[in-house]
Amino acid sequence: MPTSMAERLRRIQENNDFSGTILVKEESNSLAELSFGYANRSEQIENQTGTRFGIASGCKVFTAVAICQLVDSGRLSFDSRLKDCVDFDFPNFDQEITVHHLLTHTSGIPDYFDEEIMNDYEELWRSKPMYHIRKLKDFLPLFQDRPMKSGSGTRFSYNNAGYILLGLIVEAASGQSFSEFVQNRIFNKVGMSGSGYFEFDRLPAQTAQGYIDFQDGTWKTNIYSLPAKGGSDGGAFVTVHDMVKFWEALMTYELLSPSTTERMIAAHAKVDNGDNYYGYGVWIAKNKNDEIVKYHVMGYDPGVNFHSSYYPRKSIKAVVCSNRSSGVYDMMKCIEEEFL
Repeated sequence: MPTSMAERLRRIQENNDFSGTILVKEESNSLAELSFGYANRSEQIENQTGTRFGIASGCKVFTAVAICQLVDSGRLSFDSRLKDCVDFDFPNFDQEITVHHLLTHTSGIPDYFDEEIMNDYEELWRSKPMYHIRKLKDFLPLFQDRPMKSGSGTRFSYNNAGYILLGLIVEAASGQSFSEFVQNRIFNKVGMSGSGYFEFDRLPAQTAQGYIDFQDGTWKTNIYSLPAKGGSDGGAFVTVHDMVKFWEALMTYELLSPSTTERMIAAHAKVDNGDNYYGYGVWIAKNKNDEIVKYHVMGYDPGVNFHSSYYPRKSIKAVVCSNRSSGVYDMMKCIEEEFL
């Protein structure tokens, strides 16, 4: 008999000590649903399919949907300029930066954490302690007075600060806090009952602690490594089942109009010399025939590792959440070998 996907995933876990939860679904059929490791190591509370995991930058897709919902309602357009959307001062920014530029990482603005030149997220909090970061405007001093990195609309450069600005645009256009808007208009709308933007010192039940492991076998949690409350660039918590619900709702036009959905998941920016593109808050992989193979989102933070994909040919949804800093890549590779 051929080895099942679940059996292969278990073998990989034995080699890389993966900690987290995996869900793969085709339509209503579960192809794999597995959990490994501890949500709380000290109390030896095991990860389960109902465990909430941080997903870091994986939640940029929620920010993109929020912006698109405001476009659908007529309160914004993708050509709206940043300077016309918010009242904050950005003395060195290009005056023609648009919502589209921010969504596609082509704005050229400086990033507070530039992944092209930085690799230690914890360095950010030496001058501004992470426990002061609880609202989107708290991120502004990290980048708002810095010079442009490149001209707006000239090139793709992954940018967290741009998604902070998108969250501030959501707040200005809706009159709600960003997290309230997403909770009401996305999570509650599609039944993502386990998801939310939670504060690290007020985590609800069934939330996994994030763990940072050291070579000598010791570890620590990531509570002092990330903002006290995540923002519109990263920091939401989800369950694997909730993430599947999100993909299903997005692709069946429950969250956005058909035309706006198609614009959101269109390939707007070429990422590299391969077949990788970026839409609005979502990565897009194509094959050599220019056919879309998958839409996917991913997130990496100290103690957080996340990847989730939607494969349009078979309407397969895959979600891999981990409360360690690594391990997801091997799991996703195994999953994709089954049907790509």
